[in-house]
Amino acid sequence: MASGVQIHYYKVCKRKLWLFSKGIGMEEEHERVIEGKILHERAYPRLNEREILIDNEFKLDVLEDEYVREIKVSSKMAEADRFQMLYYLYELKKRGMYKKGLISYTKERKTEEVILTEEDEQKIEEARKDIYQILQRPSPPSLKRLPYCSKCAYYEFCYALEGDE
Repeated sequence: MASGVQIHYYKVCKRKLWLFSKGIGMEEEHERVIEGKILHERAYPRLNEREILIDNEFKLDVLEDEYVREIKVSSKMAEADRFQMLYYLYELKKRGMYKKGLISYTKERKTEEVILTEEDEQKIEEARKDIYQILQRPSPPSLKRLPYCSKCAYYEFCYALEGDE
């Protein structure tokens, strides 16, 4: 079983996925992560139920009527955000809950609707198998420079190691 965060990191960076999953936490003091936590706490104050833990396996930001809602800072990682939402919809469907997703980019004041398809379900299953294989590796996947590396919480960790080789 992968978590929603692992599914998100899988789409963003497989090295980050491995590091995070092995308990190498670089995010607690990272500015963007703190910004996201504050935004998450303050967005949608009218909603009483937030951070809903499902079967002790994954946590949803908000569950309301026919929708699951995720709250994000910006749409810069929209593909990973969408994939994470599809994962939640897939897991809920396996439990007999048929929902649609909403990803709210509060700073940008826009919301994207996400609907799970059979093709998406296949992609989620493939991702879960790939995540399992990545996590079985004794060392992280090799460094791959991505456009957003400099803003990542693991930036110094990744590039400090590269400098040592």
